[in-house]
Amino acid sequence: MITDIRLQHFRSYKDSAYELDKGVNIIVGPNGSGKTNLLEALLVLTNGSSYRAKTSELIKFKSSWARLDAHTVEGGQRTVKINASEAYPVKTFDINSRPYKRLPLAQTLPTVLFEPQHLLLLSGRPDLRREFIDDLLEQSIIGFGETRRAYKRAVYQRNNLLKKGPQLAQSQLFAWDIRVSELGGQIVKHRLEIVEKLAGQIGSLYKHLSSSKANVNLSYDSSLALPNYSTNLLNKLESSSDLDFIRGFTSHGPHRDDLKIEINKHIAQDVASRGENRTILLALKIMELQILQKLRDQKPLLLLDDVFSELDGSRRRALTGYLKDYQTFITTTDADLVIHDFAQKCNIIPLG
Repeated sequence: MITDIRLQHFRSYKDSAYELDKGVNIIVGPNGSGKTNLLEALLVLTNGSSYRAKTSELIKFKSSWARLDAHTVEGGQRTVKINASEAYPVKTFDINSRPYKRLPLAQTLPTVLFEPQHLLLLSGRPDLRREFIDDLLEQSIIGFGETRRAYKRAVYQRNNLLKKGPQLAQSQLFAWDIRVSELGGQIVKHRLEIVEKLAGQIGSLYKHLSSSKANVNLSYDSSLALPNYSTNLLNKLESSSDLDFIRGFTSHGPHRDDLKIEINKHIAQDVASRGENRTILLALKIMELQILQKLRDQKPLLLLDDVFSELDGSRRRALTGYLKDYQTFITTTDADLVIHDFAQKCNIIPLG
């Protein structure tokens, strides 16, 4: 839980500081006032990276550095420094006077983000659903972040070979087939575990949120048999190499898998109404909070970036029923819209 934050030369901020409440904090202001930038600063402080920008873009225009400082309710201190004077921007962290170049999982604070792009989770591209699962895993499984990055590098290297054509690259391809299949097997193992947790809860939670009898199910969707995934992937990479050379990319692996979401045994993307989509997404975000709290033994922060207005009254009320146990940050252009749904005291942070 964060008690205060200071932003220096971060995004649109020159030097600003804010006191934060342990409950609901409502960040209100017109578009362009820096509401999302403040949420982004909280995410960088807690998890080490932005969800929407490269490190260089976090520094205020015409500045050569940026800095974030925060304190936690336990008396801890967190600092992020970004220096653009090097050949490329360098981001460093200081947690309770101990320096880090990259935040290890143990030094992060669990955080759940709900932003407008997530509203496309069901209807949008499969990579949005993969990122939802992998982002949750990176916050809960030690080493998953490095495995995830190593897999992306391996697929990138294999794709580079494929673009050279079989005459130049065939002899080198097998080594990358092994690397991709080994890392892919590790990723899918963890994905299956977290999808099983989500699948076990979403049906009852959806019914509670929607007051309907509809059945919602989740499952992991892959072109490969899931038992012995690593071996199956290696065999598939070898057998499909000719086609991959023609296409110029790796056509099988975790980067091509999907999270299948069904409502009454039909694919939700095909049949769910706008309201049903919103309720399923709300259920996923609530489960993300609960799973992170259980796995990390710590209550996550919840960041809601301009999505309250996208939910109707019943869904807003359902969400607020879960917020009382978490430190929450909500951005909005209309404070009255948000305050109306909270019986407890809110901390208003006016911008602009």
